[in-house]
Amino acid sequence: VQLVESGGGLVQPGDSLRLSCAASGRTNRGDAMGWFRQAPGKDREFVAVIRVRESGTFYADSVKGRFAISIDNAKNTVFLEMNSLKPEDTAVYYCGLRKGRAIATILRDPSEYTYWGQGTQVTVSS
Repeated sequence: VQLVESGGGLVQPGDSLRLSCAASGRTNRGDAMGWFRQAPGKDREFVAVIRVRESGTFYADSVKGRFAISIDNAKNTVFLEMNSLKPEDTAVYYCGLRKGRAIATILRDPSEYTYWGQGTQVTVSS
């Protein structure tokens, strides 16, 4: 499976961006597609995750109410709608795919993900 992200860029505080991640290859019901981010000098951190062809979305507290994750199961593509962006949202955003069902606690751990995209830079600055 290959993951390709797109949609990053340079925006001002308060602006919006929409990230996309297209997965080639097979995904199964119950797999999880998640967004993580990594700022310079920091560990990769969980942002949001959604289950493939099942209900269930989970968010980091820092983005809850501002970001929304969605999925087009027919196209194996996951989206991250980011609103009210803040300078602290600046990071490289990565899309990950985890095979198999798991509880939310597991899905928040980047080490649980087998497949990763190349990342897309999001910079929020005035």
